[in-house]
Amino acid sequence: MQKLKGIKILIIDDEPNILEFLEMGLLNEGFEVQTAADGMTGVTLAKQFHPHLVILDIMMPGMDGFEVCRMLKKSENVSIIMLTAKDEVEDRVKGLTIGADDYMAKPFSFEELLARIHARIRNQFPTLLGEVVMGPFRLDDRRKEIQHHDKVLELSPTEYELLKFLILNQGLVLSKTMILDKVWGYDFVGDDNIVEVYIRSLREKLGDKEHRLIRTLRGSGYRMDLL
Repeated sequence: MQKLKGIKILIIDDEPNILEFLEMGLLNEGFEVQTAADGMTGVTLAKQFHPHLVILDIMMPGMDGFEVCRMLKKSENVSIIMLTAKDEVEDRVKGLTIGADDYMAKPFSFEELLARIHARIRNQFPTLLGEVVMGPFRLDDRRKEIQHHDKVLELSPTEYELLKFLILNQGLVLSKTMILDKVWGYDFVGDDNIVEVYIRSLREKLGDKEHRLIRTLRGSGYRMDLL
């Protein structure tokens, strides 16, 4: 997995073991890391550190993660991944509603968290990375250009955004709703079968006749598997 050097991450969690574990792991991956053991300290530190991404625990004494998320989203251009010991739909919905970008329940694997961090950074701050090379793809967001095996693909603006979203979230299952919200916008009104139409077009342009690159997971969505 590509190391994203120069990316700043703030960890806010009241559990010392979690803070130490994540700090050491993320420093080893080349990130700049700061930590805070409570919500208020985290908000104050964010104003000074200006992180690209915050890993935020929900269940903290005093100011909880939901309030921290609200405050950060008002003042910072930041991606937020929320952590909680409670894997409950109500918590996930509340967190996403107030602006969280992703959600993971404890205990979690560091490898999965790292994959989600990479996906969030590439989606929200692609210009920080210049060209992104992942598997057979070379993505240049400044030129709105994607190469596949060194060949520039002829893509419509919507095809470009869809393929970029799939590439940057490779390995993750993306539902039709997630794709519609990201590529077509939250205010999209129409038939969600439009996603299938564009997926079919991308497969044709990629020569993906056997659906080995863009896989369909029935009842779940789509997943990009880089070859």
